Amino acid sequence: MADESEVAGASQIFPNSPQEIEKRVSLGKIGWAAPLLFLPARTAFILFSQGIFAAVFALQGRASAWHAAGAWWTVWGTLADVGCLVCLYSLTRREHLRIRDLLGPLPRWLLPKGIACFLLIFPFFLLGVPLASWIVYHTWQPPIPMGEIWGRHLPHWAILYSLLIWWPIWSATEEFTYQGYLASRFAALSRHRWAVYCLVGIWWALQHCFLPFVADWRLVLYRFLAFLPGVLVLLAVYLRTRRLAPLIVAHWMMDLSAAIWTLSF
Repeated sequence: MADESEVAGASQIFPNSPQEIEKRVSLGKIGWAAPLLFLPARTAFILFSQGIFAAVFALQGRASAWHAAGAWWTVWGTLADVGCLVCLYSLTRREHLRIRDLLGPLPRWLLPKGIACFLLIFPFFLLGVPLASWIVYHTWQPPIPMGEIWGRHLPHWAILYSLLIWWPIWSATEEFTYQGYLASRFAALSRHRWAVYCLVGIWWALQHCFLPFVADWRLVLYRFLAFLPGVLVLLAVYLRTRRLAPLIVAHWMMDLSAAIWTLSF
């Protein structure tokens, strides 16, 4: 995954390096309150965004407005990204950083390294799906709601938005949120990687149960278990390398695939 120059580079001082974050923690510039409050924020923004679309559909007289809004998650998901980026702007300013500083140094051969990350991590997401299905439903084929999560019918403009605009913003914002900001700070505050996996890993996997949210506890549990292995591997790679850019490239590939697979053309 990393050549000698990158391993050496992991110890370089940059604004979001472990050394710099630990220095700000020791000076009292970073505490537990802000990361803990921000941890569930993305999920809250997701629910709020779906609620906005559901309210619009309800005013239009659409039946089952909440479920109808669910199918648009690759459109209203950008509203959640805007909320997260506004929060990140405020949080990073408190540390005299820019959001860009969370990215860290750009490695050489970014695209090949991003593809390598994708090939390493994506199989864990694929493996999580049948295992979670067997644990929750005792079958390899889970009953996924059609028209809401899979087989989504959207207007042409919304399909284009989903395939061209949604995933580049979504993937990058998610990596900035959970890895660049939260994982880095919880690692410095706790000084234990297991705390990062428990706090960030569990919540990050849980967030995927709300995109869109379907009020079915078995489906929520299934989606949580399906995403958990891949999320934990994502965290492990980042904590090992502290290089966010290749993981964003890998995440782009995963989310573009998700948009293509779940839309009905």
